[in-house]
Amino acid sequence: MGHRLSKIYTKTGDDGSTGLGDGSRVPKDDLRVEAYGTVDELNSFVGVLRAQLNVASSPLPHDLDSQLSRIQHELFDLGGELCIPNFILVKEHSIQRLEQEIDRMNEALPMLKDFILPAGSLAVSYAHAARSICRRAERHVYSLSQRDDNISPLALQYLNRLSDWLFVAARHISREDGGTEVLWVKTE
Repeated sequence: MGHRLSKIYTKTGDDGSTGLGDGSRVPKDDLRVEAYGTVDELNSFVGVLRAQLNVASSPLPHDLDSQLSRIQHELFDLGGELCIPNFILVKEHSIQRLEQEIDRMNEALPMLKDFILPAGSLAVSYAHAARSICRRAERHVYSLSQRDDNISPLALQYLNRLSDWLFVAARHISREDGGTEVLWVKTE
């Protein structure tokens, strides 16, 4: 690691700009900052989900917490990748691992015949909230990729797969916790 954070406030952003990982400065509302900022928000919300799972009255399998921990590290890598132009940290094997975990969790779940609402226990709701933040991050990274050819397609694939993972994880949590999924009923 090149820099040690001995002083948290630098005052360099007081003018509405922020520094990227390569030393360049951009406005704080730059699309790149929006993309990695939303990935950071997602990472924080995954931490909230982990905290909820760890205080639940019936703790869920340890593997879900360890998977979420790994996902947090991968999201930090993705944020770093987005913060440093022309830098790639997301790897294909991370996407493949998410797919394998989705398949494994999905095996025990009933077939979906209807849409489900993002509701249920607090942990299920947090998983759905993380999923929707993940989709927003994906949209921001896609927009950035339309402006910048140096955005790795793996970044988009990772976020797309992660949102699927979070959806299936919400269903998995509901089932493991003995809850029922809330089905969508079309309003009249």
